[in-house]
Order: sequence, then C-alpha cells, then structure tokens
Amino acid sequence: MFLFVLLCCVGVVHCYPNGRVSSACGSLMPSHGSNNAQTSTAPFTVTADKTTFKEGDQITVVLNSQSGNQFKGFMLQASQVGSTTSIGTFNVVDNNTQLLNCDGTANSAVSHTSATSKSSVQAKWTAPTSGQIGNIEFRATFVKTTDTFWVGVKSSTVAYTGTVTPTVPSNPDCGKTKVCYSQPSNCDPTANAGCYFMAVQRSSDQSEMRIEMFGQADGYIAIGFSDDQAMGNDDIYICGKDSSGKLQVQHAISTGKTAPTILSLGNVTDIKTTLMNGNTINCSFTSRNAISTSVRALSTSEYYLMIASGSSNQGNILIHSNKYVSSTKANLQDPSQVVTSAEEFPAIVKAHGCLMLISWMTTGSIGMLIARYLKGVAKDHGCFGKDFWFMAHVSLMVLSVIATAIAFILVFSYAQDWSGGAHPVLGCLVMILSLIQPIVAAFRCEPSHERRFVFNWAHSFIALAIKGLAVAAIFTGLALFEGNEEDKWMLKVMGGFVAWEALTYILQDLNLRARKNDSEICSFGSRRPETVLLLLYLLGNLAFLIALLVGIGRT
Repeated sequence: MFLFVLLCCVGVVHCYPNGRVSSACGSLMPSHGSNNAQTSTAPFTVTADKTTFKEGDQITVVLNSQSGNQFKGFMLQASQVGSTTSIGTFNVVDNNTQLLNCDGTANSAVSHTSATSKSSVQAKWTAPTSGQIGNIEFRATFVKTTDTFWVGVKSSTVAYTGTVTPTVPSNPDCGKTKVCYSQPSNCDPTANAGCYFMAVQRSSDQSEMRIEMFGQADGYIAIGFSDDQAMGNDDIYICGKDSSGKLQVQHAISTGKTAPTILSLGNVTDIKTTLMNGNTINCSFTSRNAISTSVRALSTSEYYLMIASGSSNQGNILIHSNKYVSSTKANLQDPSQVVTSAEEFPAIVKAHGCLMLISWMTTGSIGMLIARYLKGVAKDHGCFGKDFWFMAHVSLMVLSVIATAIAFILVFSYAQDWSGGAHPVLGCLVMILSLIQPIVAAFRCEPSHERRFVFNWAHSFIALAIKGLAVAAIFTGLALFEGNEEDKWMLKVMGGFVAWEALTYILQDLNLRARKNDSEICSFGSRRPETVLLLLYLLGNLAFLIALLVGIGRT
C-alpha cells in the first residue's frame, strides 16, 4: 500500500511531460502539485522579431535560455496587453513543439512534446485579420525541473499599427440591446463631440459585458457602477492617457474623495481605443469581471451609473472636472429602461448661486452707485439724522453681506469639503472682505476729522476689490453651471451685464463732472439726471438678473 501511494504521488508531480496542457490556458500555471512559481528573474527570455504588427502579419517568437540553463517544458501564448485571453494563431517550426487550443481557438498556444532539455525554441505567430485588435505581448512559462519553474515571462510589447479602430459609439441600439447613459441625456456621440456617453451590453448568458465609453477630456474618461449616487466603493473602468500619451484601460475601485485604487485589469479582452483631436477619448472592451461595489461582489444587476472626466499627470489621474450620475439605478439586464441624469446641481447649490447674483449684481451694485453719485439727491432729508442716500446705501450693503453669508454657509454645508478651483477661492475672498468692510465703517472718524481721507480711500478700495472679485466669482460660478454646454449663454448674459454697468458708470461720471461745472449732460425736466440714470440702470439690471436666475433654475 505504501509503494502504491508513493507511485501515485510521483504521477501527480510529473504532470504532462507530453505538453498537452490546455488546462493551463490563460494562467500558464503548470499543475505541479503544491509547488509555487519562482519569483526571481527567469534565466529565459521571450523575443519577438517585430516591434509592430497589423492584420495578418507573421511574427517569429523565440524562447531562449541564458547562462547555460535549459528548460524541459514550456507553454507560449499571445494576448493583448492587460489580458490573459489568447489571440491569433501559431505554426510550429521545431520538431519538439506542438499546437494547443485555448479559449476555444485552435492553434492559439504552443507547448513541448517531451521532457527533453531545450535551450531554444521557435514558433511563428499569425495576427488575426479581423475583430478587435490592440497591442499584444507574448507570455511563456518555462519548466526547468518539477519544482523549479517560471510563469508568465513576457516579451516586449508589440504595438498594433493596423486599421481596425473602435467606431464612435452611437445610440440606435440603446434601449434595445444596450443599457445607455449619457450627458446631455440621449445625446448622440456621432453627432455631438461634447456628448459624454457610456453603454453596457450583456451577453445572453450574462457572463460578460461589452462596455463603451466616449467623451472629451485632457487626460481620461471613467465610468463607474455604484450602490449610491456618492463617490466611494464604486467599481470603475478608466480609459486614459499613460505616461507616453497613449490610451490605456484600467480597472479600479474608488475609495471616496481620494484617488481610486488601481486594480489588476482582470479578465478584460477586446480592448479598442481611439484618441481623436488630442482630447476626444473613445474606448470599448469586453469584461468578464464581476462588478464589485464593496469588499465582495454583490449579486445584483442594478447600479447607479457614473461618468467622470478630467486631467492626468504621467498616467496618474487627477481629480475629475466633470461628473455625471444617473437619477435612478439601472438594471444592466434590462436594456429597455431609460436612464437619465440626476440633477447635477441640487437646490441648495442653486440657491447659493442665486443669492450671490442678487447680492453683487443688484443690491450691492445699486448701493455702490447711490454712495458714489446720489449724495446730492434729497440732501439734508432723511431720518434719525441721516440722509436718505446714506440710509439706502447702508441698507442695501447690509442686505448684500447677509445674503453673501447665507450663500457661503449653504454651499459649504452642502459640499463639506474644499472643491478646488478658482471659484471657491474667489468666493472666500469676497466673504472675508464683505465682513471687513462694515467693521472698518463702524470705526470711521467724523467727516470733519483731518484723517477722514484714510477711511474714504480704504472704504473705496475694499469696495472696488469686493466688486472685482465678486464679478470674477460670478463668471467662474456660471461656467460651472453651464459645464459643457456649447453656447455658454449665461456667460454671455453676464458679459452683457458688465458692459451695461460700465456704461452706467461712464454716464454717471460724465454727469458728475458736468454738475461740478454747473451744467448737465442732459435734461429730464424736474428730475435729476443721476436719478434717471439710476432708474434706467435698475431696469436693465433686473432684466439681466432675471435671465441668469432662470438659467440657473434650469440647470
């Protein structure tokens, strides 16, 4: 009995001396009992005689030993970079080699025919003439002895230079065979370069999914599957530029508001990428990976869909500049559903924008105009010993500061973090100066004091700084609201408002100079020109303000 058990063990250890090892396809791992592959650098090399290829090309692959080492067994396979699925076919050149079938494809791998020692082996590989082709690499396992072997020794990458490129995804199949999500909703990437698009098509047996993504970005486009509409524990695929500027597909999982953790690409095949005009990214691939939105894969097919884009640095993705999330969960097994975008800007963010517009387009602007040009109107008339112009100026500016503070609190309570970019910096400066201004005014000296000019200059300078920073903050904020809209009409309306306000200041200044010379630039009967100009400005101001408020409400 002991001899029988011992002989059985010997049979297990010396597996497949005839090289028929199709069971090792993909992993290239020999069945040598409990023995593990070597982790040291292999004394063997895999060399291809070409660095580029196209459809139908033949490449001679050589397996060589170094430093007098020899190998008894081997297995050679070609696959796309990042994949383990075989591609193309082989022809044998040496007598001690044979062809194997991997992944259902005949002659897609090469192995030994006997356990004789070898120092060099050749095989010819032929590229496919159709299908989804990309950069490839040759991978081999070398067996020196039963317990000494090296797995997955790679050749240099052989770049694909053929003509098969991914077609721009289109949406005719959306709702039929594909689950699609896009921003703007239902946009067609074949007709709109500003369209951000993703599509998922499940196979009939649900074992794999074909994924397409399209959009404009300086560095990368990413799509994600999530259990909620917030970042964190999301399964992500990234198509972005590597350190050499070429597109690569990566698999990752997000960990919140930090950079996602890059995972092994896993069982991803048929990768096709195209970079158009330097910033239009188009990728498609087939994934057999299970979707994992937490520590382990979940047995569900319903996920919120996400699209994000942004810049990258030497192949490392940076924080996204655009992010879109579906309004409801999408069932990846039900293409008939319509997937729409969640409201990109919640009501609290819109309220922030509206309050800032009202503060620094209307109440603040009118308060500044009154203080500068209408001091002579209703002079010595007022209440509590103060002129009307002063009461109006103080009231409007207090309203502006209160509205700014409310807007500031609302947006930070929503974000609960620093979002980055110029807009929050400008907003913080406006808020700080808005609080400093009334403090400075509260400690001003009497009008007749000899150093009153210091307050006047300081008050004017801070007001001018607030106005300039507020206008810049409004422009950057409107740019965020409009996102990738092509017409940018709200920015144009804001530009019109700035021109309207500049014209008002010019006319008011001309009138002020004329009054110093006891004349007027124009006559309005009993009404003073500065009052009429203020009323005209108010009418135009309200028109611009209402247009922008409506625009924010529609985003």
